[in-house]
Amino acid sequence: MNPYSAQTKNLLRPTWVGRLTGLALVAALLVPSTSCTSQQNTGTSPAYLIINQLLAARGDEPDEMSGDLASDVLTNNSIFADPGQVTMELALKDPGSSTTPAKPTSMNFITVTRYRVEYIRADGRNTPGVDVPFPFEGAVTFNVNEEDGGTANFTLVRIQAKMEAPLMALRRPTNQPPGGAIAISTIARITFYGTDQAGRAVSVTGQIGVSFADWADPSGGRP
Repeated sequence: MNPYSAQTKNLLRPTWVGRLTGLALVAALLVPSTSCTSQQNTGTSPAYLIINQLLAARGDEPDEMSGDLASDVLTNNSIFADPGQVTMELALKDPGSSTTPAKPTSMNFITVTRYRVEYIRADGRNTPGVDVPFPFEGAVTFNVNEEDGGTANFTLVRIQAKMEAPLMALRRPTNQPPGGAIAISTIARITFYGTDQAGRAVSVTGQIGVSFADWADPSGGRP
């Protein structure tokens, strides 16, 4: 009898993830900023970006977006990349006065063209390929304007990461108890880069909780 078969399957369901921690990380991002941060003030563009919402989903359930991610390293013997979604709005460093507020023009609209993801841990063990997955950069193109803001999907966890250390070691062999670590809890830090229509650089950073494990599969769980 496998002592882990029932207990581990129940423990390794996404419902046990510290969702309060993940939601707390994103909650700060959901509150619009009323003043410029040091990052927003960096650069010569009169406009800056605000992240209103940062969501993620498991690769096998891409439409189930939430405020944190239980990333499955192996799902029904398959590997999926995990998507993310970001919603932004545009603001001006000089908002004007209460009687004559400044309004962005089309020259202030920002085109985001790439992003960078890096993973960190609260315990300070952050060596890529040992403690956390390797950071990476990806391409994404969307415009953020005054009226509609901007929303885009992007890859939050690459499929390659689930085939490399340290995530590869989280896979549980069929009918065998897990060996070593069972889960790795991280914070994914995502920085988006773009330019306004005059070519001046703009960037903004958001964070979301990501917990990696060999989660129970939707079909009923791993043995």
